[in-house]
Amino acid sequence: MRKILTAAALTIFATAASAADMITYDSDQSFDDVVFGLENAIIDQGLVIDSVSHTGEMLERTRADVGSDVVLFEQADVFSFCSAKLSREVMEADPMNIVFCPYDIFVIVRPETPEVTTIGFRTYPEGAMKKIEALLDGIARAAVGLE
Repeated sequence: MRKILTAAALTIFATAASAADMITYDSDQSFDDVVFGLENAIIDQGLVIDSVSHTGEMLERTRADVGSDVVLFEQADVFSFCSAKLSREVMEADPMNIVFCPYDIFVIVRPETPEVTTIGFRTYPEGAMKKIEALLDGIARAAVGLE
């Protein structure tokens, strides 16, 4: 039997998801250098970048259109990729882990700290997904020279 979620239940899920914890690393390297390091760290793991979302550009381009004068980022990109081997492993443990795929790592520079580039990713729940969190942590750390 299919379960039907009410609007209230969907709102609760969306709120919980938006409050997810993150792991971040700050660097004095330029945005471009961190991006270059991230691209190489992903490739070094034998993975392929599926997409790059230029989130900062989109937010800046649409800022006036939505009636805002707030500059959120100097630069902000989100890199999405997947690991066939690990994805299969975590989805065999729980097929609903599909909700976490693809995996994302962001790189941002905030206007109030233009000398700091931040790289990060969301944390994952206990269990099989901690392997993905460890993968992302290794990639992020390698991107900024911590590994």
